[in-house]
Amino acid sequence: MSYGANAYARVSQTALTPREAEAAVLIKAAGRLQLIQADWTNQSPSLNEALNFNQKVWTLIAGAATAPESPLPDSIKTSIAQLSAFVFKRIIDTMIEPKAEKLSALININHQLAAGLRT
Repeated sequence: MSYGANAYARVSQTALTPREAEAAVLIKAAGRLQLIQADWTNQSPSLNEALNFNQKVWTLIAGAATAPESPLPDSIKTSIAQLSAFVFKRIIDTMIEPKAEKLSALININHQLAAGLRT
């Protein structure tokens, strides 16, 4: 019985809050984009997969943040909606005309939002 209790204790200590989980997913998406940007010649075939992952992350964030039942103030909901629109536009633009430098804005936004979620 103590084995089960110990296992539960270890898991409960490493469980993330929803905000920490969101930040971790944003960092993961940014990391994937950074790897591609840093080794563009070899990694660019993985670009669309990484952009699709980032788009899924932002679809979830935008949907949760702007939902009518979201407790966020309307000004924050509007800001997230506008930021999401920019992210989606940049993703599409990068898919249409791939360039390593286009990833910088997406990487930076993901890092900045993750940092905000962690505070």
